[in-house]
Amino acid sequence: MSRVFRLWVFMSHWVYALYSIAHDKLYVGETGDLHARFLSHNELATKGWTVRYRPWIILYSEEVASRSAALVREKQLKSGGGRTFLRGLLAAYYNK
Repeated sequence: MSRVFRLWVFMSHWVYALYSIAHDKLYVGETGDLHARFLSHNELATKGWTVRYRPWIILYSEEVASRSAALVREKQLKSGGGRTFLRGLLAAYYNK
């Protein structure tokens, strides 16, 4: 008799907020690969909203268990309360 084992891999997802110091802009997004997505925003992408406001820094990132959890958290950070939270981080870090 053979046994079948299922390997459940923890697939993390990221919610992140980028900040453009040069343009005083915030961008909130979610991804499965934070490093690759950050590289895309800053160097690889050739069109889109974030291309216009380069360079970006990572202001905030949060690892969550799933894409669905990331989408919920992304929506929270894009709300008025979420923007206030992110602007508070800016005030703490950069005295803005």
